[in-house]
Amino acid sequence: MKYKNIHKAKFIERPNRFIAYVEIDGTIQICHVKNTGRCRELLTQGCTVYLEESSNASRKTKYDLVAAEKGKLLINLDSQAPNTVVKEWLEAGGLFPNPTLIYSEKKHGNSRVDFYVEAKKRKAFIEVKGVTLEDNGVAAFPDAPTERGVKHLYHLIDAVQEGYEAYIIFVIQFKPVKYLIPNDVTHLQFGNALREAAAAGVKILAFDCIVTPDTLKLDQVVQVKL
Repeated sequence: MKYKNIHKAKFIERPNRFIAYVEIDGTIQICHVKNTGRCRELLTQGCTVYLEESSNASRKTKYDLVAAEKGKLLINLDSQAPNTVVKEWLEAGGLFPNPTLIYSEKKHGNSRVDFYVEAKKRKAFIEVKGVTLEDNGVAAFPDAPTERGVKHLYHLIDAVQEGYEAYIIFVIQFKPVKYLIPNDVTHLQFGNALREAAAAGVKILAFDCIVTPDTLKLDQVVQVKL
């Protein structure tokens, strides 16, 4: 995926989940943060961030904050980007060669699943999770408790029991990365549900990404340590 009209800026502060103050070209601007997660280890005062300028003149905020530098790492923190790059990967035959159907936000039971894919006789439900939390080269998910994420895992277990294939794909929005772990310290319930899902037949995949200020691309498979 590719962004348009990217600008480099300096992060100042984030008064709430939705906006941040940044300094760009010597002026202070309010921008929209495309991630409602905590991102405390990323959005630190004075860090370099990257903004996408909107072409919509009627918007309240002119910019979207989409990436941040953390030391030598450039981390994409756009929460919509993982689904976009996974869809590109699915369309290119990354999961099933020659898929015949790729459906986003597919309703199943009382939930909506990120993707439903068919190829010949194979049918699969897929949930996607973006990962921005990094510690000494190790990626971890989640960065905050996620009851919704737990619900998604049990829904995938139900899908397996109904005869579908089911996948959870972790999109690690940076590289390099050694491996991915469930963040049991932050949310043990999610880690336990992930291990339960794996035992029930849900396939757990993780990929790192090639990140530039204006692009994000799914890249190499990353080991998941449960």
